[in-house]
Amino acid sequence: MPSAQIPLFYDSYEDAIRSTVVALGGLKKVGALLWPAMPADDAGRKLAHCLNTEKREKIDLGELALLRKAARQAGVHILAAHEMREAGYAEPQPLAPEDEAAQLQREFITAVKALEFIQTRMGRNSVLQGPL
Repeated sequence: MPSAQIPLFYDSYEDAIRSTVVALGGLKKVGALLWPAMPADDAGRKLAHCLNTEKREKIDLGELALLRKAARQAGVHILAAHEMREAGYAEPQPLAPEDEAAQLQREFITAVKALEFIQTRMGRNSVLQGPL
């Protein structure tokens, strides 16, 4: 049986989120991820209501960020691609964990050098001002 084809474009943000939810295992599974204190059936229903434009319930920003992160970890880039396209950006390019670790290390080294520079300037400044 052939796998379902993922559309290139979505009519709405909710459609992109819905496809992401399906790719991550469905409403119950993702609902339980978003609201772990709730029974899976209730969490799945709540998520379905959040994705229904006729309902008042909506996913909040923290929940959306959690969904986006879970999708990234699963290799599902539907939501990120939709957001980038809608905002006029190029397709997202996920970082490989090694690339991300190397980038973080470079940023850390740069930050330490900046702090050392500030510390040197502060030391020179205190010498120029003398004791108070």
